[in-house]
Amino acid sequence: MFTGSCWSFSTTGAIEGINAIVSGDLISLSEQELVDCDSTNYGCEGGYMDYAFEWVIDNGGIDTEANYPYTGVDGTCNATKEEMKVVSIDGYEDVDETDSALLCATVQQPISVGMDGSALDFQLYTGGIYDGDCSDDPNDIDHAVLIVGYGSENDEDYWIVKNSWGTDWGIEGYFYIKRNTDLPYGVCAINAQASYPTKESSAPSPTSPPSPPSPLSPPPPTPVPPPPSPQPSDCGDFAFCPSDETCCCILKVLDYCLVYGCCQYENAVCCADSVYCCPGDYPICDVEEGLCLKSQGDYLGVPASKRHVAKHKFPWTTMEEKTKTEQRVLHWKRNPIRCNALKHIHGVEFEIP
Repeated sequence: MFTGSCWSFSTTGAIEGINAIVSGDLISLSEQELVDCDSTNYGCEGGYMDYAFEWVIDNGGIDTEANYPYTGVDGTCNATKEEMKVVSIDGYEDVDETDSALLCATVQQPISVGMDGSALDFQLYTGGIYDGDCSDDPNDIDHAVLIVGYGSENDEDYWIVKNSWGTDWGIEGYFYIKRNTDLPYGVCAINAQASYPTKESSAPSPTSPPSPPSPLSPPPPTPVPPPPSPQPSDCGDFAFCPSDETCCCILKVLDYCLVYGCCQYENAVCCADSVYCCPGDYPICDVEEGLCLKSQGDYLGVPASKRHVAKHKFPWTTMEEKTKTEQRVLHWKRNPIRCNALKHIHGVEFEIP
C-alpha cells in the first residue's frame, strides 16, 4: 500500500495523460475525489492505483481539480461532485516487471508506478540521475509516482518521473531515476507495480438538429493567417527557456549541464559561478555589487538579473509551459518501438501487434 495520498496523484496523472492523448484536452482531475469517495482505498492513509482505476471505471468517470479541489485531508465524499463525470476510462493494464516491458508502455503514455520513497538521499534529491540508497525490494514500496518519459545521457539510461511533493522539490517536481539495471525490479523497485489506464475514444458530443437552409451569400474574404508564434530557446535536450530569454547553465558536472536556468534578456551574458546574468550591451559582470557594466573600469551600470530555473521538456508535453488549469492540445511523441507482448484488461487477453 502507498501511504499518504500519493496514490491519488499517480492515478489522476495517468488518467490525465491518456485522456489528453485520446481527446486532445489536458484536463486536471480531482485527487480529492479519490481521497474522499474511493472506499476501496484508504484516503490519506494510503491506497493502490489499480483500485483507484477500478473505482473511476465503476463510477463512470471523475471530476475536475477545479470543481473538487485538493485539501490534503480526508473528507466526506461530495455526492453532487461525484456525479460530475468529466473524464472516464475504459480499463487498465498491469505492466510486466522488466525494463523492456515498462519502456514499451512508457512510449505510449504516462505510467503509474510504486517505489521506495523513504531513502533520505531521495527525499533530498535536487537533480541528476538517481541511483541511491533506496530499497529494490517490492515489499518496501511506500510511495507512488508517475513515469512520463525516458532518456539516456553518457550511456546511462533513466526514467523521467513526476512526483507529488510540489515544484520546490527535485527538478520542479520531477526527477530522473536510473533504468536498465541488473536489478530484478529496477532502482527503488520502480518496475514492480506499474500500471496504466486505457481509453479508446473521448465521450461523444450531443448532436445538434440540422440548421434550416439559409440564402446564398458571397463567400467571406480569406482570413490572413496569424504570424507564427516565437519558438522557445532550447537548453540542451531536456530543458527550454521562453523565446526572449537566454539559457544559462546553473549546475555543471564535468562537461554536462544537469540544470539550466533562464536569463530574462535575449543574447545575455551568463555570469560564471553565479546566479546572475547581464544584458548583451552590458556584458561585464560585477557579481559582488550585483551590477552589469559596459566595460572594465565603469562604476555605473544596470542591476544584474537573477536566473530562474528552465522548464523541462517531457514526452507528453509540448515545449510551451502548461499549468494545472490550462487545457491545451497534448502531443505525445510516439516512439516506433513495437511490443510483441501478451496483455490483458480485466481478464480479457489480446495480442499487441
